[in-house]
Amino acid sequence: MRAIGCRMNLPAVLNGLLVSVVAALLWKYVRLIEHTSQLEEELHLTRQSQEFSQAHIDYHGALLTLQEHGTRMVCTGKMHTDRICRFDYLCYCTEAEEFVFFHSNASVMLPNLGPRRFQPALLDLSSVEDHNTQYFNFLELPAAALKFMPKPVFVPDVTLILNRFNPDNLMHIFHDDLLPIYYTMQQYSDLDDEARLVFMEGWSEGAHFDLYRLLSSKQPLLKEQLKTFGKLMCFTKSYVGLSKMTTWYQYGFVQPQGPKANILISGNEIRQFASFLMERLNITQEEGDDYIVVFKRTTNRLILNEAELLLALAQEFQMRTVTVSLEEQSFDSIIQIISGATMLVSMHGAQMITSMFLPRGAAAVELFPYAINPEQYTPYKTLASLPGMDLQYVAWRNTIEENTVTYPDRPWDQGGIVHLEKEEQERILASKEVPRHLCCRNPEWLFRIYQDTTVDIASFLDVLRGTLKKPNLKKVKVASTVHPGRVREPKCQTSVQATNEAKLSVSWQIPWNLKYLKVKEVKYEVWIQEQGENTYMPYILPHQNYTFSENIKPFTTYLVWVRCIFNKNLLGPFADVLTCKT
Repeated sequence: MRAIGCRMNLPAVLNGLLVSVVAALLWKYVRLIEHTSQLEEELHLTRQSQEFSQAHIDYHGALLTLQEHGTRMVCTGKMHTDRICRFDYLCYCTEAEEFVFFHSNASVMLPNLGPRRFQPALLDLSSVEDHNTQYFNFLELPAAALKFMPKPVFVPDVTLILNRFNPDNLMHIFHDDLLPIYYTMQQYSDLDDEARLVFMEGWSEGAHFDLYRLLSSKQPLLKEQLKTFGKLMCFTKSYVGLSKMTTWYQYGFVQPQGPKANILISGNEIRQFASFLMERLNITQEEGDDYIVVFKRTTNRLILNEAELLLALAQEFQMRTVTVSLEEQSFDSIIQIISGATMLVSMHGAQMITSMFLPRGAAAVELFPYAINPEQYTPYKTLASLPGMDLQYVAWRNTIEENTVTYPDRPWDQGGIVHLEKEEQERILASKEVPRHLCCRNPEWLFRIYQDTTVDIASFLDVLRGTLKKPNLKKVKVASTVHPGRVREPKCQTSVQATNEAKLSVSWQIPWNLKYLKVKEVKYEVWIQEQGENTYMPYILPHQNYTFSENIKPFTTYLVWVRCIFNKNLLGPFADVLTCKT
């Protein structure tokens, strides 16, 4: 009976074995399908990543690095206004429009600010300081959350992530974007010509996008374009933020506009940048006859007697005059002309930023409409006056109300005022000068700045004759910006002449670098302060020793500082303070 039972169970056993084998095969097939699907997905994502760059990326390796090591951040700068951060594997969710920092046991976050990161932000994304539309921050997630998120697309290029401030305006393009980007890239060796710029402010390309293309061999990416590549973008190596060292002007968000309180750039750095752009634009300076360039505007802020102005300039300076127009000519052709000009004349406006391409010794002449005080709007005067720019600057202001044409019926953003109360319209029409104001929608400023002007030729030429040295490009010498070192071996000696009379003698040796320099004028500044007092006596001296007797009292301790000055404005550091007892 047992044998019969065994024979009866054999088919069942074989059937069970067959089911197990088939199940195993099916499981392996399903796993193979899943693995093939995963490989196909990784291949697709790799291809997407490589759409950014010709650089090869190991997608599986990059994903493993992100999962195991998370995001790493190291920043420079103490405050959000001067901070630039370097990230490895910073990610961006295109649906949420948020940057993401993934935490793992190997993550690095320096500085680790905790909640202070939101007071008000980690950093400024643009070079415009502390503007609440330009703040950068990120959300935080554990790296384990990647399992539940869309597979990331990796950007293999080194990237510089920033905001353009106003890419429709040439002044903002150069001052806020191009110069800061260029010198930020100079700060970090891997932000080279192969780096990619990523613009996160949300603007479209704008009319001058080709200027941004000059900074890198890679096509810049716009925020909107990121959505076409995937839901989760991860930048393998990126820098976020811009240096503010190159900006010289503030636009009046907190106080009326004017030069920055602490300008850190000179004309030498601006001229180096201008030369870089000209090289990228294939522009070369050719010697020829002197000529004057007049900027022509075609839609607003017109010079109504342009032909008369051109003739007057030609007769006064015995030079030919030419006009250029942003609306009618390519930007590179305009720079080609300006880079060889003896003088640039223009109504106040963003096109005046092109004065940075003028040769040394040339003149920048800025025209202002009626009721606009040139001293209150000085971005181009400040630029021309930077040490090392070596430009002459002249401002002319229309003071004749009959020589202006206003447009009160235009839209408000083109100077119209009909939307205002009648009393306010009458006040603006009667005003002789726009009061100082904050940015950016002051109706009186907009009304006056969009006027057209008939230039009074007599007063214009008087201003030029009274202010301008005859431009001579061939004889101009590059002004030195080399500062003196410390004076060496400062000493003091004292003597008491009587109960109420004493002398203090101070001597020193010249700065070490002076013997290697050709300097027109060398002087020395000496400060003398009676110990315990808050005031000091300053002296400017031509020699290396001097004896002081006036206001020097017997039996008194004096503190003495000495420094060297080159050519009136190049100051050296003070030597160590001397303590001198009479």
